[in-house]
Amino acid sequence: MTPSLPKLSTLAFALALSFAATAQPTTPPGITGFSPNQQAVELKTEADFKQQQDPARFRQHLERLCSVPHVAGSRENEQVRDYIAETMRKADWKVDIYPHDIYLPKGPGEITVEVVTPTRVPINTKEFVFKEDKYASDPRVMSGWNAYAGNGDVTATVVYANYGRKEDFEQLKAMGISVAGKVVLARYGGNFRGYKAQFAEANGAAGLLIFTDPADSGYMLGLTFPEGPFYSESVIQRGSLLTVPYTGDPLTPGEPALPMDGPIKIKRLDLKDVALPKIPVTPLPYGSAIEILKRMTGIKAVPAGWQGGLPFTYRLEGGPELTVRLKVQQEKAIQRVYQVVGTLVGSEFPDEWVIAGCHYDAWSFGATDPNSGTSMLLSMVETLGKQVKAGYRPRRTIKIAHWDAEEFGVIGSAEWSEQFREELVQKAVAYMNYDAAVSGRTFGAAASPSLKGLLIETTKSVQYPDSNKTVYEHWLGHKAGGNPTRVAGSSAPAVVAGEPTIGNLGGGSDHIGPYMHVGMPALSAGMEGPTLYHSQYDDLYFYDKFVDPTYKMGPMMEQVVGTLTLRLANADLLPFDVVRYATDLDVHLRAAEMAIKTYAPTYSIAPVLNEIASLKKNAEAAEAARRSYLLGNKPEKLAELNRTMRQLEQSFVDQKGMAFGNWYRSLYASSDPYSGYASWMMPGFLYEASLKSTKNLPDLEARYRKAIVSLSDKLSTLVQAMNPPASVGGGNK
Repeated sequence: MTPSLPKLSTLAFALALSFAATAQPTTPPGITGFSPNQQAVELKTEADFKQQQDPARFRQHLERLCSVPHVAGSRENEQVRDYIAETMRKADWKVDIYPHDIYLPKGPGEITVEVVTPTRVPINTKEFVFKEDKYASDPRVMSGWNAYAGNGDVTATVVYANYGRKEDFEQLKAMGISVAGKVVLARYGGNFRGYKAQFAEANGAAGLLIFTDPADSGYMLGLTFPEGPFYSESVIQRGSLLTVPYTGDPLTPGEPALPMDGPIKIKRLDLKDVALPKIPVTPLPYGSAIEILKRMTGIKAVPAGWQGGLPFTYRLEGGPELTVRLKVQQEKAIQRVYQVVGTLVGSEFPDEWVIAGCHYDAWSFGATDPNSGTSMLLSMVETLGKQVKAGYRPRRTIKIAHWDAEEFGVIGSAEWSEQFREELVQKAVAYMNYDAAVSGRTFGAAASPSLKGLLIETTKSVQYPDSNKTVYEHWLGHKAGGNPTRVAGSSAPAVVAGEPTIGNLGGGSDHIGPYMHVGMPALSAGMEGPTLYHSQYDDLYFYDKFVDPTYKMGPMMEQVVGTLTLRLANADLLPFDVVRYATDLDVHLRAAEMAIKTYAPTYSIAPVLNEIASLKKNAEAAEAARRSYLLGNKPEKLAELNRTMRQLEQSFVDQKGMAFGNWYRSLYASSDPYSGYASWMMPGFLYEASLKSTKNLPDLEARYRKAIVSLSDKLSTLVQAMNPPASVGGGNK
């Protein structure tokens, strides 16, 4: 079970997490990681790559992938799988399909919502059919539903719980309002929907209705669909409720859910030992929620910050006369899902893997989420395939992964990460996630420290369509807004003066397994824009009208992603930004200290911070040594040096794992265990702060010091190997 939130001031804790600092960039001349000779070859390869993008090709893939709804486990999703595999094979990539047997819902099942008293009113749980949108009438579109909802048929009075956060339920209790035995209404936003269900159930609720409020995602933001891009009265956000303290299949934590009929037998948990929701839960649009909210007659109006956008005063209780029935009967079973991985074997370093990925299952048609990313990756596979046919081959192996069952809880990628964990630790260079990567016209990115410099350099080399600016210049002038349905409260990013903000990786997508469990450097990047998140209207009509009618963003992102991939695949020495480790760690450790000081004012994180000076010295020395080594065009030692560089991120992998779930092994980053989406940097310290505890601080300090010293020592080893007998600051051994 997920532990409770802290008693400390939410504002104080948020302010502590929002601490940020600035640092001056140190960008070496040329392309990081390349000798002069190899840089000339690389620039020629990139120039050839950038001549081959085609908006029509991107659009063709998008239309083939998104013409029908394709939920994980469905026949239609298997057809999407086959199209992906066929496309990669035609481009001369080796394709492997990895099956996993996962405990999944078999669809929404039976859902009934109705006002019972004082007047019986059936509540709509399906989206409207619009004549403008031919996809809206597809009979395969499922009603709005929440995966892993408990089964039940309850009729009860009603309580409104704002966003359904832990602090909202605590505030209800403080106001003398019990949700025990009641049907709770909570609006989307503020945290992952699964935690709304978990907190409602923990407080004794009989059932939960989650609705989209027009203040958050509807008419208060602008014109609504189909006239505009915002939620209209029938738009429903689907989504999973899975909140087990690990990522992946609920029955096989830490182990791959290999096929039950295969040669290797994996022990699966008994369902009674898995903390799945027990109460019925379903989502509603605001056009349906209003039928309940407007009938509420409780004497208490909501406190400040709880009022939504519907045209009346929200109340905390429905009153004794208002009863609502909620019935959910959702069948679940072990079902097979498939990870599709294309491989282009490297010419010089085949056992060094550069991995990019995006999931392919969707809640409906998936035009933006996820398959704009899928279509872009397929286009890139074809472009690289053309280059291979013309005689080019990358120096390192490139793998393009298409994940299944992400929407049910980031499952497929987690299972693959567990299946190949030991091999990935040795061979993986980086994982790059492109979920919904072409969803608008504004670029945004989040990354682990070592990939930030690469992002900056790469975006400076790609032109933004129909302008005289690079993607970098456009990024600098346009801040990506992010998904409005997702949660705030993340650790503040470490900001570099004069550069666009590169965010921290949190929860909610397929970087979790590679980054937070295996310990690979990771990034997520893409074009952001309007979204009807997880609704049936995320279709080709919406994409063509509101996202990108020109279809030029797909080819542009292909150029960005292709350049990132090629530079990682072809660099003499991996182009990791090693100095950022020191600068970012300093920012995030100080933020953690501030969070702890809100309840332990004399606390000092100095014992850990003291290691940063040595780390920074070694990082700067390693950067200088790499630059000097490459200027000498030395081909020797590359495999040895890159082996050490691939282990840098492993310094943060702690076998003990996090206290909130030992599946999360990175001391550096995790998703917030209370919201599910937000990013936590230095999660060991932040979890301790959330408990308002100092008990485990000595142990945490020792573990963090060990990680930083390990990283510093690896950098020192690199310096000595590249530039002996250089004198550098070493870590404490």
